[in-house]
Amino acid sequence: MTLKIGPYTLPSNVLLAPMAGVTDRPFRILCRRFGAGLAASEMLSADVRLWDTPKSRRRMDHAGEPAPRVVQIAGFDPEMMADAARRNVDAGAQIIDINMGCPAKKVCNRLAGSALLQDEELVARILRAVVQAVAAPVTLKTRTGWDRDHKNGLQIAKIAQDSGIAALAIHGRTRTDMYQGDAEHDTVRAIKAAVKIPVFANGDIDTPQRAKQILDATGCDGIMIGRAAQGRPWIFDEVNFFLSSGEIRPALALEKVRDIMRAHLEDLYAFYGDQTGVRVARKHLSWYFRQHPGQEDLRNRLVEIETPEEQLSTLLQHFGQQRKINGDLYLRPWSLKRNRNHVEKSRLHSTAGT
Repeated sequence: MTLKIGPYTLPSNVLLAPMAGVTDRPFRILCRRFGAGLAASEMLSADVRLWDTPKSRRRMDHAGEPAPRVVQIAGFDPEMMADAARRNVDAGAQIIDINMGCPAKKVCNRLAGSALLQDEELVARILRAVVQAVAAPVTLKTRTGWDRDHKNGLQIAKIAQDSGIAALAIHGRTRTDMYQGDAEHDTVRAIKAAVKIPVFANGDIDTPQRAKQILDATGCDGIMIGRAAQGRPWIFDEVNFFLSSGEIRPALALEKVRDIMRAHLEDLYAFYGDQTGVRVARKHLSWYFRQHPGQEDLRNRLVEIETPEEQLSTLLQHFGQQRKINGDLYLRPWSLKRNRNHVEKSRLHSTAGT
């Protein structure tokens, strides 16, 4: 099935969910290489006065990112949201995504994110203002409602369609649910049945089998994967393969995981600089090692290291020792300085054939 958002034909109906502090440019590009159909930026405040910070500038950096490039904005003022959308399109964004799903208190306390679900009239004003401000397609990420007694996701979806929104992503929880309990997709199914625009189901999709189950149960056009991609960016390849063939991908070989981690860390150091890159890499390393129980000591060492050279060398020395135990050749520790010119070649090799 060909799936389009505005003029853009998506290469896959399995998307990466935007996540603050996670979906930076290196992670978005990595997930796209593994088959994510779209990968939206981290949430960007609509208040342009807050953009002149290193964090905001990095969130607006899309150099080398494959099209279509998606920027997610959040705010409560229609005019500010429209202005933010225009500025991002002028800077190269090809799709604008509006956040009405974030449950974080610091967002909701500013009447943004999922707090907007309490005011349907304001939702309509924001959506209309942004759609009218840009020629690029505008999408909406939201939840099933504010709380379980006020599940107005269906009404929000109809408002979105009437306002010109090009596609919807629905997280199967209310704002007060946060990320607790199980996501429910009955509301998502009702929303899909009520609107004609593409709808993506989100929430607790963590295996290829679960992805197909949710697609079949909801009738949605696609799915959106968030937390399950942390430490497992190859989940998009696994899901795409299962949806097309009905078969399960073999587990990635240890050396393939090693190469993916190496390329990811190199990208983080290059994007953030050495000091910040090491700190950001720590959480990704923790997520990667969550897939491999029994490596807690190594994980604890890696999150205490202060330099890229030592962090990467320690990681790859571990894999070298592991390979030696298995009877294979020992992998000499990676020298970041010596191999800096070979980063791109290594990265392309690490993702080839996945």
